[in-house]
Amino acid sequence: MRPEKVPLSVAVITLDEEKNLPAFLDSVSFVDDIVIVDSGSTDGTVSIARDFGCRVFVENWKGYGPQKNSAIAKCRYQWVLVLDADERVPRSTRDEIMQTLESTPQADAFRLKRKNFLHGRWMRHSGYWPDHQVRLVNRDRGSFQKVIHEKWATPGVVRDLDGYIEHYAFEGYSDMLKTLDDYSTVIASEFYASGRRTGVLSPPLHGISMFFKIYLLELGFLDGMDGLVTALVKAGGSFFKYAKLLELQRMTKDR
Repeated sequence: MRPEKVPLSVAVITLDEEKNLPAFLDSVSFVDDIVIVDSGSTDGTVSIARDFGCRVFVENWKGYGPQKNSAIAKCRYQWVLVLDADERVPRSTRDEIMQTLESTPQADAFRLKRKNFLHGRWMRHSGYWPDHQVRLVNRDRGSFQKVIHEKWATPGVVRDLDGYIEHYAFEGYSDMLKTLDDYSTVIASEFYASGRRTGVLSPPLHGISMFFKIYLLELGFLDGMDGLVTALVKAGGSFFKYAKLLELQRMTKDR
């Protein structure tokens, strides 16, 4: 281990992330071990990662939770910083993580706040802040659960750090709509496989409820047009996961 590096692993899963990867890797260059599990990128993701010195593994896609667990299992160190390629670690957060690990950590996992950016602007409302995420974990004391919207589950203690990570998830509204479609399909399939069923009123009721939650209760209107679009997209996601579940029910019944 090079002396200037922190005895900490970073685990990240990737697919066609060549645009995000250089800035991401630069923000985590203070760690000694970076593990990337790629699910078949066709751009320069893998070569960029290898040139940077990451340990890269190419595996078939298993879902978000299982894929992240696979990356964590390959890490060299007990403590792992689990990130996405569209996230960045600011210097102040890096310093806090280093200080936390230099002492005896008083928890089995730590949450960080997440600043979400859209069109280069920090989204302070719309359900996007403080957006706590478990990111620093003791790999021996937990694992990610669920295929999508994965959550870190641990029998131990989870505490908050003061720091934040930056998140650049969407280049624009088209990316948001694509994610809406992809996620709602996966979630509807999960619902159906688990035995969950719905009725015709459920999609519009969930959609309307989500819109008012994001735009009014979460003060999305203070984020301007981006807040309005976010509320509509999140409402659409809520609507379509139940509409697609209803579609699956009808397709099965027809067969």
